[in-house]
Amino acid sequence: MIDLSHVPYFIFGCGGRPKYLCLPGGLWAVTLGRFIIEFAPGSLRIDAPAYTVTAADASGTEVRIFEDEDGLWLDCDRGKEPLSVSPVNLPALEGHRHRDLLRVLHHEILTNIDDGLPLPNFLVYRKPWYRDAAMVAMVLEITGNVNLLRDWILSLRDPYDRNNGGHEEPDNLGQALYLVSLVGAHGGGASHPIVEPVLAAAARITADGHLHGITDGREHPVYQTKWLKFGLQRLGLPDPYRVPQVEDGYGPLFWWDRQDIVVPAGKRYHARAENYPYLTWAEAHFHSDPAPMHYTADGYPITWEACASQADYEGMRPVDPSFVARRMSMPHTWHAAEMFLYLWEESR
Repeated sequence: MIDLSHVPYFIFGCGGRPKYLCLPGGLWAVTLGRFIIEFAPGSLRIDAPAYTVTAADASGTEVRIFEDEDGLWLDCDRGKEPLSVSPVNLPALEGHRHRDLLRVLHHEILTNIDDGLPLPNFLVYRKPWYRDAAMVAMVLEITGNVNLLRDWILSLRDPYDRNNGGHEEPDNLGQALYLVSLVGAHGGGASHPIVEPVLAAAARITADGHLHGITDGREHPVYQTKWLKFGLQRLGLPDPYRVPQVEDGYGPLFWWDRQDIVVPAGKRYHARAENYPYLTWAEAHFHSDPAPMHYTADGYPITWEACASQADYEGMRPVDPSFVARRMSMPHTWHAAEMFLYLWEESR
């Protein structure tokens, strides 16, 4: 991975709050496309686990910008002023061995929920991916923030997100069922309008008791069928499917239920997935391997994705042109979710 630590920045705006980029030059309002506060050169200090940035403004006066469960705040010589007021659960996570790291990862996820949409990275993606969103939702179940996705989940109608070159990726079916299981009352759960289309779509691509089709450019029948079975189980629906006993490089990504996943002894499919590190973390979780990469909460952002075919990396230009040249977005929610879930389990 190319070191981009020379680019200090921090993203503010959990959940439905407006997004701000805290850059060396000042506080950039994303929706306005301009700085609303300018900083003195070299004054920016980031405390990522505390969701706090301090700097000197153009006049030399210290300002503090911070985010808590109630809102986003500017603390300056005029006093404490709200930039946005909207409730979000930000658990302190006291007692966890990776407390600070988990807090940063959680924040990286929440700041990429934009207008109710769980985006992989709000600067370079415009639509949610069911795969990424499902992993994010697993974190939000833990932290009590599923309500942030409620309206989006209730709006789902297509069994497929069609984001990967327009393909109908079979793993989306189980991911859609899992997502609607999270909003069981008032139109969610098994009564959600997407359920019948998902079941019909699954029937069309079933042979030999399992799903067939292309996910991320390849057949992944174990991963795809495991997701479908998981979604059916979450909704309490009949499950006539069986997991094929074949080798599937995406099988280990389904780490929370290892049953019926065939992996040759010592085999690691994603040990060097530098552009897609969420694959590496998921596989390490499946095998109970040591953490595949070392991070501390002092760095920000912690997570990334690079060279993705559907990302518009021009969106990273306000942060720094080097991200555009590298074709990298930071942070990235699937990566953040896999890390969070791995470290959460390890902490317990």
